[in-house]
Amino acid sequence: MQKQEKSFLRRFFGSRWFWVAAFIIAILVAIGFARAYYQNYKVNTEIKNLQDQINRLEYKKLESMEILKYVSSDAFIEEKARNELNLKKPGENLLIIKSASESGQMVTTTRPVEKNLLKNYIKWWYYFLHKELPN
Repeated sequence: MQKQEKSFLRRFFGSRWFWVAAFIIAILVAIGFARAYYQNYKVNTEIKNLQDQINRLEYKKLESMEILKYVSSDAFIEEKARNELNLKKPGENLLIIKSASESGQMVTTTRPVEKNLLKNYIKWWYYFLHKELPN
């Protein structure tokens, strides 16, 4: 009996159908392993991208908190009041310095205003002929 079982097992494991079936099962297992490995790779990549996004958002949040802290401070309010509303503190003197154009001095040009009303091609014509522009 033992000999018949051994010969049956030997014939079964030595047959072509067994090796074909074993090969097909091995290929299916390898495909399943490759699919699981690829899905694991995609998940790890997505986790890394999300962690990078979290780090950027945390940095942006910290920057926003610093800006909010500065905007709500008295120094910011005082700066805006001085620059935009032209306010001053009590007991403070204000000195305004006018530039030359604001102080009433006119800047004169060498050509009269009428010359600037001429068309551009006429100005070029006079320029190339080395003639004075008409008054």
